[in-house]
Amino acid sequence: MSGPVTPTGVDHVAVNVLDVPGGIAFYTETMGLVQNHTRPDFGFPGAWLDTGSGQQVHLIEATVPQNVGQHFALVFDDLPAVVAELRARGLQVSDPVDVGTTGRKQAFTTDPWGNGIELHERPGN
Repeated sequence: MSGPVTPTGVDHVAVNVLDVPGGIAFYTETMGLVQNHTRPDFGFPGAWLDTGSGQQVHLIEATVPQNVGQHFALVFDDLPAVVAELRARGLQVSDPVDVGTTGRKQAFTTDPWGNGIELHERPGN
């Protein structure tokens, strides 16, 4: 290798769920992702979901590891409104907090299988 390793972004994150159809329903109906039907047949159940910003969440039907802090973050423009809406939909969501002096805000929830989801707002929103 002749130069530094320099990623240009995150393409996707993969999340284990016990029930792919249930995962599709949760992530599309509750979290607002859109199912991408171009996923090839890998020989095991799964789904690809678009986040709306070029990245994806991949669902894999498999045992879900214990949550010890691992999570992925979805970006939203109006975090307080998102938190209020998700609470109205029955989710337990932490209160939004400022991330130090970065101008960022975050709150946390989990999917039905215990996977951590950060709800994130970037500065300027």
